[in-house]
Amino acid sequence: MPTYMDVHNMDGGVSASDVAGAHQADLETQTKYGVNYKRYWVDETAGKIFCLVDAPDAETAATVHREAHGLAADEIYEVSEGS
Repeated sequence: MPTYMDVHNMDGGVSASDVAGAHQADLETQTKYGVNYKRYWVDETAGKIFCLVDAPDAETAATVHREAHGLAADEIYEVSEGS
């Protein structure tokens, strides 16, 4: 299954606790779409959120975000892991 990294740009910053709540909502929604939200990273000051997800395609990953909490990603990239 492909892996994607999405990027959210939140004007005015974002709190890590709010992002944790949104991630939890993703986890509660993902199963019915065959998606696995794996990890996320937050830059509170810059208002940036990065989500790593295994999904059949980018649109399905985005659907989980929309349904779970309404925070659509501004960008989404298919990625492969390196070291």
